[in-house]
Amino acid sequence: MIGFPNPSVGDGGSHQQEEPRALLRGTTEPPAPPRPRLGGTSAPAGSAAGSDAAQVDAVFAALSDATRRRVVAELSAGRAGTATAIAALLPVSRQAVAKHLAVLADAGLVAAERIGRETRYRLTPEPLGAAMAWMVDVGAEWDLRLSQLRDLVEGDG
Repeated sequence: MIGFPNPSVGDGGSHQQEEPRALLRGTTEPPAPPRPRLGGTSAPAGSAAGSDAAQVDAVFAALSDATRRRVVAELSAGRAGTATAIAALLPVSRQAVAKHLAVLADAGLVAAERIGRETRYRLTPEPLGAAMAWMVDVGAEWDLRLSQLRDLVEGDG
């Protein structure tokens, strides 16, 4: 069993227990502060810009999983509407699909509608627009930076 040094064993307790993350990093130094996100906003979370940033974060988090991207693709192609139908198209269980759909719904990417005994899901692409706008902004920032660097290297600026 792997464990942390036990102060009551060995040299009379001179070992001090280290934080688990420090052991994984191989150092006891504090972690570096988080780096600011490119294209991010410093707007407060309650502001419109802050809520846009939160929505973009939720969209990217939801789409970071390959199975969820596949669920979105199936819904966008109109091939499925229920968790059972989507599960039939994927190599995962209905319960797994239901959990993926819940994550997508939390991000605003799908909406559920109860029809009789079935819950049918449909894609709601509006949050993708905010994510696409963020990517366009970041791309424009990098285009500007690269243009300035090119001008500096070529001696034009």
